[in-house]
Amino acid sequence: MTEDAKQAEPRRHRHLARDLVLISLSCVLLLGALGAGAVTVYRQFYSPTAFVQHYLDLLAHGRAADALTIAGVAVDSTDLDAAGLDPDASDALLRRAALASLDDIEITEERVEGDTAFVTVDYTAGGYPGRTTFEVARDGMIGVVPAWRFATSPLAVLDLTVQGSMAFDVNGFELDKRQVSPEGVDADPRAPLSMLVFSPGAYAVSVDTAVSATPGVAVLSDSPFTDVAVEVQAEPTDEFVAVVQDRVSEFLSSCATQQVLQPTGCPFGYFVEDRIASLPAWEITDQPRVSVRADGADWKIPSTEGVARISVQIQSLFDGTIREVVEEVPFVVTGAISILPDGAASIQVTGVDTR
Repeated sequence: MTEDAKQAEPRRHRHLARDLVLISLSCVLLLGALGAGAVTVYRQFYSPTAFVQHYLDLLAHGRAADALTIAGVAVDSTDLDAAGLDPDASDALLRRAALASLDDIEITEERVEGDTAFVTVDYTAGGYPGRTTFEVARDGMIGVVPAWRFATSPLAVLDLTVQGSMAFDVNGFELDKRQVSPEGVDADPRAPLSMLVFSPGAYAVSVDTAVSATPGVAVLSDSPFTDVAVEVQAEPTDEFVAVVQDRVSEFLSSCATQQVLQPTGCPFGYFVEDRIASLPAWEITDQPRVSVRADGADWKIPSTEGVARISVQIQSLFDGTIREVVEEVPFVVTGAISILPDGAASIQVTGVDTR
């Protein structure tokens, strides 16, 4: 071997060693990059956080039907009964038309305990800030990554009581008690209604009919698989009260046309022990100013005072003399109002004589 060859041999070894080190470092960096990329992909697409985020994104975009297809969301009567919830809860509100806005979604915590993870989310639902913790569990594998499902369904049950109306709306979606009650057309107007809703979600319940109205009550559904109770008391509209007042006035005016001491079916009358010498004449001198109060989905007229005047000639049975009687007769009027299936009002006016 020549002297030059002997000197070149150590240089080749040094270059080879350097190349091996560089290759090793490149492999380490590549593996690190692949690992970091795998972690990023996992967090974005396959982690419990990604699973919950996908569900929330669907709700935020109004995709209620798609949200129901996510593992662990949909429930049946057996699931509801086992959780102590109404097994007959209606699914009428699990639709796009009944969803309020869902914004400012931020995952604030992911806590993993074995095969179960707890994901906490802050958000704004229908303008109301809220926070919800979801429980998700491992559900097999998708290739080499885990799949997830809701261990506790994110649905909740809205226990809704609406007094004063069979019709109401939730987030602008119009409903009738007979549509969502298990009893159908025989629904008890006073009974609460159970309806499934999404969590998170804001639900504003209001009444706006020709008969009754209310500015509404809003409730935030932020606890999965629990009851959310809300009660709405509708008040009669001014137009409805005016109609009832007119009907009562017409009824009393009709009573006043009867030329008898005891008008049939009327809340006033006059008693005498002598003989009448002329036909009685009635006049309503003080029309009762009625009010209307809710009675379940129907209404009632609370007891209201009025005054009638009778003019009649009375002949004494003792000596035959005739005297002119003009007397104020106080009375009390009440009534019941039923709202018919077609929305018309059936008003029945009754009362008792105060004498």
